[in-house]
Amino acid sequence: MTTRALHVASELYPLLKTGGLADVVGALPPALIERGADVRVLLPGFPSVAAGLADLKPVAQFGNRFGAASVTLELGTLPSTGIAVYMIRADELYIRHGNPYLDDDHVPYGDNAQRFALLGWTAAQIAQHVDPAWVPQIVHCHDWHAGLAPAYLKAAEREKGKTIARTIFSVHNLAYQGIFPARQFALLGLPADFFNMHGVEFYGQLSFLKAGLYYADRITTVSPTYAREIQTLAQGGGLDALLRERSKDLSGILNGVDYAVWSPINDTTVAARYGPSRLPGKRACKEALQKRFGIAEKGDALLFGVVSRLTEQKGLDLLLATLPEIIRRGGQLVVLGTGDPALENGLLRVAQAHPDTVAVERGFDETLAHMIVAGSDVIAVPSRFEPCGLTQLYALAYGSLPLVHRVGGLADTVLDASLENLADDLATGFVFEHFEPEALRAAIRRAFALYARRTDWKATQQRAMRQDFGWGASAERYLALYRELV
Repeated sequence: MTTRALHVASELYPLLKTGGLADVVGALPPALIERGADVRVLLPGFPSVAAGLADLKPVAQFGNRFGAASVTLELGTLPSTGIAVYMIRADELYIRHGNPYLDDDHVPYGDNAQRFALLGWTAAQIAQHVDPAWVPQIVHCHDWHAGLAPAYLKAAEREKGKTIARTIFSVHNLAYQGIFPARQFALLGLPADFFNMHGVEFYGQLSFLKAGLYYADRITTVSPTYAREIQTLAQGGGLDALLRERSKDLSGILNGVDYAVWSPINDTTVAARYGPSRLPGKRACKEALQKRFGIAEKGDALLFGVVSRLTEQKGLDLLLATLPEIIRRGGQLVVLGTGDPALENGLLRVAQAHPDTVAVERGFDETLAHMIVAGSDVIAVPSRFEPCGLTQLYALAYGSLPLVHRVGGLADTVLDASLENLADDLATGFVFEHFEPEALRAAIRRAFALYARRTDWKATQQRAMRQDFGWGASAERYLALYRELV
C-alpha cells in the first residue's frame, strides 16, 4: 500500500535556501517517491517560491486568516523534480524581499508567529480533506516553522474524537526554537489549555519547536549522535527533559547527499570534472580556486576551505584562533560566508595582513560553494555542535578531506586519520575531540603530516570519495517509520 506523506517546511532547494534544511527538503521527498511513497510538499508563498513553481492552480480559499486579508492554497509542480508542491498565497505575510525570516537589520519580522502559524494550520487543513483529490496519512514537519502543525491536528482530533493523520517532527537544529511572547498565543486559534507546560508554553513564552516535540507522534533528528546529545543538559536547549521523556519516540536518521547536485564527476560548475580514479582534475579545480580568490597559485600549498555561516556555533572563532598555525606551515585558507560581524572582521583582518595566503568573500553563492568544495584540499567544519552537517559530506564526495569536531553528525560521518585508522584503511578526514584551540591545532598538524605523505593522502582522498551518504538508506528508514505509524 502506498503511503501518502505531506512534508511541511519553510524552504526547499532550488526555490529558496538559507541553509541545509532546503537541501534536505529538496532531496528527501524525491528519494521517498522513488521508493514508492506518494509525497507532496507544503511551502509558504515567498516570492522565489511563487516565481519558481510551474502550473500553479488554486485548490482552496481560506479568506482572512492570521492577519492576511486573503489566503489561498495553490498546487503546482517543482520543474527540476516534477514533485507536487502546495503553496500558501498570503501576500501580506509572505511577500518580503531579502531574507524570509529577518528584516534588513537582521531582526526577526514582528509577525513571524502568524506567518508560520499559518503554515502549520494549513498543513492541518490539508490533512482534513481541503483538497479532496489528495489527503495525507502522514504530516512530516521540518523544524520550528512547521512546529504548530501537530498541535493544530491534535486540537482537531480532540474536537472530532478521531485520528486525522499521524505526525512526524524532524529537528534540523534544536538551537532555533521559534520563541514568541505569551501574548501572541491568542493569535494562533489553539485551545486555551494548549498554553501549558504540557503543551506550547516554554518558560512563560510560546515555543513552536516545543509544540512540535510535544504533540507529534514521532520525533526524528538528523544524526544518531545528535539524537543522543539533545537529551543532555548541555545540548538540550532547555528541552532535554521533554526529549528524555519521549526518548522511545525519538530516532536519529542521518541526512543524505543529493549526488545529482554534489558529484565531482558530473559537476558542470567546477573547472574540471574528476573522480576517485581520475584525480588530476582536482588539481585544475585547486588552481582555478586560487586564481578566483587571488591567493598565491602554489600547487603544493595545503589549501583549507570554509563554506559556512560565520558564527560561534560553526566554530569559526576557534578556527580564527588557530589560523596562525596554518599560515606558519605554509598553508592557505579561503572562506565564503556571512554572519557575526566580529568574526567577519577578524577573518578580513588576517586576509589583509596575508593576501597571498588567506582570502574571504562575504555572502553566499551556490556556484562558488561548489568551487571551494572541489578546489580545497581540506574543508574545515569545526562546529561547536552540529546536528548533521552536509558540508563534510559534500567534502568527502569531492575528495576534500573534512576537518571536524567530533560532535553530532560530524562524529557519525568522518573517521580520523590516526595511525591505526590509516593502517586499517578507514581514515577519511581529521577529527578533534575537545572544542579548544590546542585540539584543533593538533588536527591541523595531522593534516599537514598526511599531506606530506602523498601516497597516503591520495589513498585517503579516494576512500573519502567512495563513501556513500546518498539518500537511499535514510529514505528507507523514514519509509519504515511511516509504515509503522500508518
